Amino acid sequence: MDSTILALGLLLVLFVLLGSGLWVALSLLAVGFLSIALFSPAPAGQIMATTVWGASNSWALAALPLFIWMGEILFRSRLSDDLFGGLAPWMARLPGRLMHVNILGCGVFAAVSGSSAATAATIGKMSLPELKKRGYDERMCIGTLAGSGTLGLLIPPSIILIVYGVATEESIARLFVAGVLPGIMLIVLFMGYVAVWSLLNPSRVPPPEPHVPIPARLRASGRLIPVLLLIAGVISSIYLGIASPTDAAAVGVLLSLLLSWFSGSLTRQTFIDGIMGATRTSCMIAFILAGAAFLTVAMGFSGVPRLLAEWISTLGLSPYMLIVALTLFFVVLGCFLDGISVVVLTTAVILPMVEQAGIDTIWFGIYIVLVVEMAQITPPVGFNLFVLQGMTGRNILYVARAALPFFTMLLVGVILLVLFPGIATWLPERMASL
Repeated sequence: MDSTILALGLLLVLFVLLGSGLWVALSLLAVGFLSIALFSPAPAGQIMATTVWGASNSWALAALPLFIWMGEILFRSRLSDDLFGGLAPWMARLPGRLMHVNILGCGVFAAVSGSSAATAATIGKMSLPELKKRGYDERMCIGTLAGSGTLGLLIPPSIILIVYGVATEESIARLFVAGVLPGIMLIVLFMGYVAVWSLLNPSRVPPPEPHVPIPARLRASGRLIPVLLLIAGVISSIYLGIASPTDAAAVGVLLSLLLSWFSGSLTRQTFIDGIMGATRTSCMIAFILAGAAFLTVAMGFSGVPRLLAEWISTLGLSPYMLIVALTLFFVVLGCFLDGISVVVLTTAVILPMVEQAGIDTIWFGIYIVLVVEMAQITPPVGFNLFVLQGMTGRNILYVARAALPFFTMLLVGVILLVLFPGIATWLPERMASL
């Protein structure tokens, strides 16, 4: 059977299963089983059993539920209440003033959450009423939340980078370190856009609030210090090689529990809720990864990745043109699937092309996360848009228009990453040389 017909047929079956509402993991398993059963004499059931077990029995995967649990613990602590009070006094004199709290707040919470939707929901729940009360432009406030919420996918410890590292057998520690500078770059781009917009539209920004002395600012920010130290400790222990990502995640959970206990927000109910939330999310992701691993093996039996890679090579695309094509592909795919599903669905097919083009896999991991971030605020299935629609009561088109400038900033970030790959590779190379 012609390889093109085979690839298109399997792709069609996958989209039909996903469109029917079947779980992503079950859809992946079904397509993998079908491809082996129809196009290979190998025993599909035996291969599925051994592959799913091998994908689940991974030490690198142990960091995933621990980082998710750390985020769940701090999500239920007083962090979200303290973020606005701690950051707001320092932003009062910047162009755009308190709208920067959304961006920096998302940046801080992203480092303990790892989830885009959770970051946007948590910061939005706390900041939107305050900003509305002070007379800030609603559309810009929603836009800053939509764009900055995507930082939860990139700033380490990032769940999607763990998923990418497991799927590609790449170093999770190096991926975490690679995400630091691009995360800072996006924060600077977002804050720069807000500052420029505020200078061009002074009538849409409320007048400055009374000056707050530095001692009062420090007192207001006091509650943030333990959390910032926790984040810095977890990331620096990985960067300096003191601990593996799994070890650092375990210590992060312990310190998060202590921090929550000292703040008085750790109760029996919040403890149980945190464990159950982390268990549900971790099981979902692990199940998807197991399905993706089996589909990867099945694709190997069918020969589709090799044939696609050979086809791409015959097109004679330069690395830059390949990146342009992949950017369009990922943004379109992200309109219909969540970020983790995009990564695990495409890695098996895309990675051979990327390696053949000589593209660094660490750099590509950061690139794919940036493009998936763009898809998070792209209708019709941008998860951050749905979160903010539910919080604000605005229709999805209003929220999408508010997010458009920040989609553009993410696109600028992708272009900068392509033009200056050292943004993603410099720190990992430094770590390797230590």
